[in-house]
Amino acid sequence: MTLYSIKPAFQKLLRPLMFWLYRKGVTANHITLAAIGLSTIIGSILIIFPHPRLFWLLPITLFIRMALNALDGMLARECSQQSRLGAVLNELGDVLSDIALYLPFILLPNSNTTIVLIMLFCAVLTEFCGILAQTINGVRSYAGPMGKSDRALIFGTWSLFLTIWPELTAWNNLLWCAAIILLAWTCINRCRSTLTGEC
Repeated sequence: MTLYSIKPAFQKLLRPLMFWLYRKGVTANHITLAAIGLSTIIGSILIIFPHPRLFWLLPITLFIRMALNALDGMLARECSQQSRLGAVLNELGDVLSDIALYLPFILLPNSNTTIVLIMLFCAVLTEFCGILAQTINGVRSYAGPMGKSDRALIFGTWSLFLTIWPELTAWNNLLWCAAIILLAWTCINRCRSTLTGEC
C-alpha cells in the first residue's frame, strides 16, 4: 500500500489548474524545473539555518512539490508535451529534490550523519529500482511502502512536529533507521515487481 494509489484523485483536483497553465504557455518542463528550483532553495535555507523551528518550511514545500510533480506529468500526457528531455528532467529532478530537501536533516540536533546519508542513499536506490522495472518491463514500478509520496508524508509530518516540539530531535535517529528499513523494503518490492512483471 502506498500513497501513490490516491494520485488519480489528486490529479482530478489539479486538472483545472493544469488547463489554465497550458493556456498561459507553461510547459511540463517549466513545471519540473520549478520543482527542482523550489526544492534547492528551501533545502539551502534549511542547511544555512538548520533550526528545528524553521522546518515548517519542509511540509509546505513537499506539498507544493507533489502538486508540481503531478502537474508536469499531466501536462506531458494530456497536452502532448512528452519528450526525452522531460523524461530525463523528471527522473533527475525527483532524486535531486529529495537530496536537497532531506540533506538538512544531517544538521538537526541529535542526527547521526552516517545514518542520514544511508537513508538518502536508500531513497535514491528506490527510484533506481523503479526505473529498473521500466527498463525491463516497460512499466515503472511504484511499489511501496516508502515511495516518493510516502517519504514526503512521513518526513513532512516529522518536520512539522519538530517545529512545534524541538525536543523531539532526540528521536531523530530512530525515525531515520525506521525509514531505512522501509526504504530497503521498498527496493525489494520494486525489484520483485520487476521479476514478476507487476507495477
